[in-house]
Amino acid sequence: MNIPFLGTWRKKRGPARGVVVFSGGDIDTISVAQLLSECELLRSQAEDAGVELDDSAASLEALDQLVPRWRDDEETLPWLGNDAGLYLGTVIVRTVPGAAWEIWPNGRPVVRLSSGRELDVVADGLTWASTGAPELSYVYAEAAEA
Repeated sequence: MNIPFLGTWRKKRGPARGVVVFSGGDIDTISVAQLLSECELLRSQAEDAGVELDDSAASLEALDQLVPRWRDDEETLPWLGNDAGLYLGTVIVRTVPGAAWEIWPNGRPVVRLSSGRELDVVADGLTWASTGAPELSYVYAEAAEA
């Protein structure tokens, strides 16, 4: 995506860091979950590679097998990593009993497991996008066991 004014904005502020900000009192958890599950860039990249993102653990394994062509594009990398983390969180919340989205006071979305453990899935997604580790399916497996 090439949006001219964003190039100037990013030079002044640096790359995206995967922060989502919510304000106000009560948060509609269903709406938040829908918003966080969009992951438009990741879904587009996956579709181009023939991978269907159906919110399953198998789709995380398929993502882990993709050739990481996005690593050559420093502009796309942080956005794709953010989407990967949000998608990982979406799969966990939809398939692991007791898992739920929680928004930290700084606006960052995390997944809270029934054990009380919090997963910073956005950080995991960013690391996965830039290095390939931890694999998304591995993070999911750990969450499912907790």
